[in-house]
Amino acid sequence: MKEVYKNADKIFKEISRKTKRRPYVRSAYFKKEKIFFDYFWDHLRQKLPKERYKRLKFFEASVELIKNSRNKPVSKDILDKREAVYRFSGITAEKKPFFVQIKEDKRKRKYFMSCFPQT
Repeated sequence: MKEVYKNADKIFKEISRKTKRRPYVRSAYFKKEKIFFDYFWDHLRQKLPKERYKRLKFFEASVELIKNSRNKPVSKDILDKREAVYRFSGITAEKKPFFVQIKEDKRKRKYFMSCFPQT
């Protein structure tokens, strides 16, 4: 269990080290726009420890999916006229399907919201 937390922390620190400001990764699907991590950690802290563990197992695969995937999102939900949520699907190296959710705000900024297994 600790190795999952350590691995996610290590990956996030590598991403954070590349910038002096807010950590981000560039998305292939969104034409190399920045995807920020502002909401992800707050959202994760709201979950129970068992749920956090399940989600953090997909963190590394989620970052890779955001960076490299050019596939269209599974769904695009418009929350209101100013916000949209994109849900991308991916498969880990162990052949486990998962989803990554990205939120776009009214200023066209994109945030990595969550990653979770397919149920």
